[in-house]
Amino acid sequence: MSSPPARSRAARVPAVVLDADGGERRGPERLAGEEPLEIRVAGPDGAVVGTTATMRTPGDDFELAAGLLRAEGVIAAREDVAEIRYCTDVDVQRYNVVTAHLRRAPRRDLAARTLMATASCGVCGTASIDELCERVPPVGGTAVVDAAVLATLPDALREAQPLFHRTGGTHGAGVFALDGTPLVVREDVGRHNALDKALGARFLAGADDRDAIVVLSGRVSFELVQKTAAAGIPVIAAVSAPSSLAVQTAGRLGVTLAAFVRDGRATVYAHPQRVRAASGVAG
Repeated sequence: MSSPPARSRAARVPAVVLDADGGERRGPERLAGEEPLEIRVAGPDGAVVGTTATMRTPGDDFELAAGLLRAEGVIAAREDVAEIRYCTDVDVQRYNVVTAHLRRAPRRDLAARTLMATASCGVCGTASIDELCERVPPVGGTAVVDAAVLATLPDALREAQPLFHRTGGTHGAGVFALDGTPLVVREDVGRHNALDKALGARFLAGADDRDAIVVLSGRVSFELVQKTAAAGIPVIAAVSAPSSLAVQTAGRLGVTLAAFVRDGRATVYAHPQRVRAASGVAG
């Protein structure tokens, strides 16, 4: 179920670069690709029972579909998915349409969400925040991460973002072991898509991430906390700020949320007991 070669992860476009000294340079600039992805869901009989769409950077499309459907509660176990493949009933957009074929009926009514999402809107169309939290159990476990390891994670994530280094235009999301070892890193123009790709990769691999950390290159919104909790991952480390709702949701769903992780510092907003500082486990 691996994706074919990306059709347009990065594209060259004409541009004029204006220098501080008044000069200018004309030539191509490399930008992150962005194209629509339609995700279809087919039941055990092969009939399409739901469709959603998002704007994404092409590549890792099957992982994106799996991650998004898991976060939405449509699938819950690796065994739910028979296969994910590109559709053959389209021409120009054939690598922009995928179908997730399920072994059992969707675990959630697909009519409960809207048909269009965007690269910056991860769980749009959900009836309510309470409904999301009710179907995602709180994350438990005894995972503890050293503060010194936590501080290294944003730099480790950045080092594993080749598309960002080429274009400067992608978000990164990764799943790391408690000792700071990267397990998977994915990039996308959308923060939610990048996380869906990373979590989808781990889901399709049948990985157990109860002792793992999600690392994000940007700010933390409610949806990113919800996706992390749905994957059963106990810790989020982000280089930028969380929203107030993200903090509330992390507290409610048992997720340790550390933000502003940079320059050797971190601010822990929820469940600090999973972070071990030099003086001992935080309270």
